[in-house]
Amino acid sequence: MMIELPGLLKERLPSGAFRYRVRVEGNKSRRIRLNVTPDHPDFMEHYRAARRGVALEVHTAPEDRVVRNSIAWLSYKHEAALERQVNAGQASPLTLKKRKQIMARLREEYGEYDMRMPQMKIIELRDSMLETPAWADSMVEGIRSMYRWAVKDVGLCQVNPAIGIEKINKGKGGAIPWTVNDLKKYRKFHKPGSTPHLALTLFMFTACRIGDAVILGRDNEFKQDGIRGIAWQPQKRGSAFVKIPMVPPLYKATRATKVQGPTYLLNDKGKPFTSSDSFGQMFRRWCREAGLQNRSSHGIRKAAGHLLAQEGCSQYQIMAIHGHTQAKTSEIYTKGVERWRMAADAMKRLEGMDW
Repeated sequence: MMIELPGLLKERLPSGAFRYRVRVEGNKSRRIRLNVTPDHPDFMEHYRAARRGVALEVHTAPEDRVVRNSIAWLSYKHEAALERQVNAGQASPLTLKKRKQIMARLREEYGEYDMRMPQMKIIELRDSMLETPAWADSMVEGIRSMYRWAVKDVGLCQVNPAIGIEKINKGKGGAIPWTVNDLKKYRKFHKPGSTPHLALTLFMFTACRIGDAVILGRDNEFKQDGIRGIAWQPQKRGSAFVKIPMVPPLYKATRATKVQGPTYLLNDKGKPFTSSDSFGQMFRRWCREAGLQNRSSHGIRKAAGHLLAQEGCSQYQIMAIHGHTQAKTSEIYTKGVERWRMAADAMKRLEGMDW
């Protein structure tokens, strides 16, 4: 492979093989041997590190491959800390996935800068993404979280430069809540016994998020006081454990599909969906097939909340079903046995719906 880079030396060994060495920038007398060849996917990282005087091993940690105390260095350390939280069950894998995307963009733009990032640079980065305002705001929030960790948790920085930066995405009220007509239209197209019908039923009668829907199955079922229920710990960080009765329409739908597996929802190969993203794409396709545009699973969660409220359920009963914990003063009413009692009462109100 022919490759020409400043300071890169290709040397033939007595054996006939080649080795690659790099002159350190600013010190031509010092040469660092590379432990990878140009066909290795990390070759450029090793080359750039050698130019800075750093010799990388093949499995060198990412933060050790970049300039210490740079933004790239800080971002890699933040990712590693978040990965440890995920492994300990203290953070969501979905959060880590999104944060890695944000950190990659940050490194691409400002990776070589000193980690004490001026606030104006964050604003410039946000404003360069005006065409995707939601993603721009997510970028700022990700940077803010990184510096919050750097300041409060590990003391690597003294100031969080992302504090005070305003959002640019005014939003449109979030996901569109499904109407009763939307629900009927979808169910008219996707008949009972089909996976699309099961998906809607699962969302409607559990109010679960899409990340939870793909992992729910019979292992989540239980019986209490002679009542069959379904329980799970939502993946979203800070959500309360959900434990609700399994109403007849949901039980019937979970048993109506021809193929049964470890999860309720299975792909066309009879296997669990590999991720919430893959299932989300399929669900949006099912919505379009039913003539429903701009509809999402989260909109069903909103519809369930609205219908519960219309049926006279209290705020605390809705909290019990949705797994909310934001109303701090009402937590005493929604924990343990009381949470189950209120959830059972709330779900009974939906049993009489024309489904």
